[in-house]
Amino acid sequence: MSRSRIVSLIASATEIVCALGYEDQLVGRSHECDYPPAVARLPVCTEPKFDTVGTSYEIDQRVKNILADALSVYRVHADKLKELRPDVIVTQSQCEVCAVSLRDVEHALCNWVGSRPRLVSLEPHTLSDVWQDIHRVAEALGEPARGDELVGRLKRRMSAILEKARALPQRPTVACIEWIDPLMAAGNWMPELVEMAGGVNRFGLAGKHSPWMTWEQLRQEDPEVIVVLPCGFDIDRSRREMPALTQRSDWAELRAVRNRRVCLTDGNQFFNRPGPRLAESLEILGEVLHPAVFHFGHEGSGWEYL
Repeated sequence: MSRSRIVSLIASATEIVCALGYEDQLVGRSHECDYPPAVARLPVCTEPKFDTVGTSYEIDQRVKNILADALSVYRVHADKLKELRPDVIVTQSQCEVCAVSLRDVEHALCNWVGSRPRLVSLEPHTLSDVWQDIHRVAEALGEPARGDELVGRLKRRMSAILEKARALPQRPTVACIEWIDPLMAAGNWMPELVEMAGGVNRFGLAGKHSPWMTWEQLRQEDPEVIVVLPCGFDIDRSRREMPALTQRSDWAELRAVRNRRVCLTDGNQFFNRPGPRLAESLEILGEVLHPAVFHFGHEGSGWEYL
């Protein structure tokens, strides 16, 4: 088996590469790649063009201002890529706000001469797309059987939860909040995960980009469970942002608040990374939606009650 020099420019792809058994062939990463922890040793090949310190509202405004000028949100260090001499670069074309895009990478490579690395662009919108992306990475690295094995293992873990949830008599209504200020619901693969975990998803459609929502819509729907999972935020960061919602005069009137069923999750490590840890994300949802039935040990690390 030949070895490849791999650069991953999206956190979920780094997790895929490592889960396939190629961690030792990674030579570069994005600024967001932080799992498995050992990848922190790798050179960083990207950076955001905006200040990531601030409230969710301030970050949202900075990103929107950049996009309004038709500019990329991230910078790819072309010189660093050349120095690393990758054979394979994994990036994505699903969301220009979430991570370095295919366009960013192609621009960084436009002046290369000689041998160019193979670009593998991931574009997950559904769970099925995530499985296809794992297969795509495995094939690019010359070991499609590894992709088959990994996808099969993940599907079996998740199917066990699905089958158990199907037998439950009650399915709570759920709102998944992907951004706090302004409010955004979770789309793409998240509605599928909610249904698999035994819930009824009320905002966002499977396979569609995450939609903006209003406070009035949330209040009118009044879901039984609210799951807060902002993209890029861990639990502590989300807790600091929650006053944007909890200080509303009618926050306490929500059913989920009255019944203490508002949960903060690590949206950075789980849910928003379309890779192997969507299995853990489903486990977290199972614990949140049906705490008397599912016990995987994620409470306190992957999620907490508000």
